Parts: sequence; structure tokens; C-alpha cells
Amino acid sequence: QVQLVESGGGLVQAGGSLRLSCAASGIARSINAMGWYRQAPGKQRELVAAISSGGTPTYADSVRGRFTISRDNGKNTVSMQMNGLKPEDTAVYYCNADVQPMGPYPMNVWGKGTLVTVSS
Repeated sequence: QVQLVESGGGLVQAGGSLRLSCAASGIARSINAMGWYRQAPGKQRELVAAISSGGTPTYADSVRGRFTISRDNGKNTVSMQMNGLKPEDTAVYYCNADVQPMGPYPMNVWGKGTLVTVSS
């Protein structure tokens, strides 16, 4: 079973930068799309950025031009460089992956989340 573990959250001032990383462990046939979601207090979880197995990125309008997602297929990791952080970026950030396990059915896997706090 594949597990995702995030790292890199923390407290930063507005305008600052953070880099989130997520490592996938376990056995699977393949890990397909990977991405980052976030959930702010009192709000629904939303997609921040995703990247296909081939490296094609997708971004939410609110972060395009400030955040950059990347992945290393050899290490089964996905990272997101966050620049120009704003207080409204404060949220718990979750790593997500579409996984084809050894069994026949695809799975969608979540990490436990890492908190990003941006002070004004």
C-alpha cells in the first residue's frame, strides 16, 4: 500500500517562500498524477497544483506564477516551491496521488497534511 508523507510546512512572513515535499513509499505498479491540495479553516479543500506522470503541471488561478510544482519519478516525490506567499495561502496542505497498486483497482491516496502559516 502506498503512503504519502509531506514535509516543509511552517511559518513565514508575507512575501516569503517555502518548499513543500512529498515522498511516496510502498509498492505500486505506477504512480500517476500527483498534486497538492489545501484546506483553510472553515473552507473546503481545494486543488492548488497537480502534475501528470509526464510532468505537465496544472495550477489554480490563485497561485499561478507564484507556485511551481515538480516531481521526481525515480524517487516517487513531488515538490512545490511557493514564492510570494500571502496570508490567504495559510492552510493545511495535503499531498495527493493517483496510484495503480499491485491489485486491479486504482486508488487515490492522501497524505496527512502539513501546515503553512503566512503572517501579514
